[in-house]
Amino acid sequence: PKHTAIIMDGNGRWAEQKGMPRIFGHQNGVTAVRRIVEAASKFNIKYLTLFTFSLENWNRPQSEIDTLMGLLVQTLKDEFEDIFKNNIKLNAIGELYTLPEEVKDELDSIIQGTKDNTGMILTLALSYGGKQEIFKAVKEISEKVKNEIICLDNFDDSIINDHLYTKNLPDVDLLIRTSGEQRISNFLLWQIAYAELYFTDVYWPDFSKDDFNLALENYKSRERRFGKTSEQI
Repeated sequence: PKHTAIIMDGNGRWAEQKGMPRIFGHQNGVTAVRRIVEAASKFNIKYLTLFTFSLENWNRPQSEIDTLMGLLVQTLKDEFEDIFKNNIKLNAIGELYTLPEEVKDELDSIIQGTKDNTGMILTLALSYGGKQEIFKAVKEISEKVKNEIICLDNFDDSIINDHLYTKNLPDVDLLIRTSGEQRISNFLLWQIAYAELYFTDVYWPDFSKDDFNLALENYKSRERRFGKTSEQI
């Protein structure tokens, strides 16, 4: 797949099963991120998008939110050198203005520091919601139509694409969700229209390179018809 997206689910439940606090799961989830980013780069995946923090996650207990934001800042600081060394370009999508200043500053620093890298584009979806992204795009397009910047006679889906957070990314080919849940959870709703969906019971902290390879092998076995018949492909 050219573009793989992952809903990294199960950190909290993984920790609870071990009799540990939820933060223990999030900390081990960071290790899994490092492992899978490295594997994706070696598998020559050009685009990897990780659902890191949803808009709905702001409804969690404040103590957990504060811990997650602190962990995010520390992870960005710790991983910058490896991200740069491995020629990875960091990107972020979502309502980034809602993030704490320290998170925004660290994100901006790494995004600017890796902007000339030519390898895999790693996108973190932060304070992100798919419905809200589409709503924002519709609102912006409506304003431009009203002000005669966009003409309805020339309107097509490329105009919607150009107003999404992911305007510089291709559509998703493979969407992976860990932890056994089989939901999209408001993630990249427009971009996964023809994605292959892969669900695994493995909790995110345990998601290994072998598990990732299984998902990729499963993807290779799929027949992607995009509305055509098998005979037309």
